[in-house]
Amino acid sequence: MNVQIFIPCFIDQLYPEVGFNMVKVLEKAGCSVQYNGNQTCCGQPAFNSGFWGEAKEVCTKFLKDFEGADYVVAPSASCVGFVRNYYQKLFDNSSLHNQVRSLGERTFELSEFLVKVLNIDDFGARLDGKATYHDSCAGLRECRIKEEPRRLLDKVKGLELVEMNDVETCCGFGGTFSVKFEPISIGMADQKVANAVATDASYLISTDMSCLMHLDGYIKHNGTNLKVMHLADVLASGW
Repeated sequence: MNVQIFIPCFIDQLYPEVGFNMVKVLEKAGCSVQYNGNQTCCGQPAFNSGFWGEAKEVCTKFLKDFEGADYVVAPSASCVGFVRNYYQKLFDNSSLHNQVRSLGERTFELSEFLVKVLNIDDFGARLDGKATYHDSCAGLRECRIKEEPRRLLDKVKGLELVEMNDVETCCGFGGTFSVKFEPISIGMADQKVANAVATDASYLISTDMSCLMHLDGYIKHNGTNLKVMHLADVLASGW
């Protein structure tokens, strides 16, 4: 199966190992992975900041970069949710309508692609310790991802998954929200980290590195003994 991968801006610049581990997992699943080096941003930052005209230019480039019939897989439910749910708003009644619809149907977050499309949930991964999982807002509400990452984590040898309280509550990142409303954002991170720590977990795992980046900043600032890990990093561990 041919798969095009989309690497979000912040993963490309700050967490490239997440992208490499996603490729590692996809190749173990038997996929032929391709990367278009011309790709840039999905357009979400500009769109969320109200610059819809500028966002449409970026999104048009994204459509061109990923035209075709291949699946598009990304290690970010936030980007996938934006492509699926908001491209149609930008390109409503345009000549690109059918292309937008096709792209939305072909674009998947990593965990749902592995479980729903490939029907694979065991990669022989191993990570010893106790972990808790954070449902990102985009994953849960825009991509409707809930069981897929948990099913994958359940097959990781040596890993005990414990649910935290208020697991579906936002972590406080929200892109520019964390900049515009910093005190509220920090308070939400405090609540999320406190709930994670209460599980006595060593690892905090999610499908979205944007959430984990925000929480990791709070964790390190407060000296909390908790390590954040993207799902791709977990699935690529131990083999």
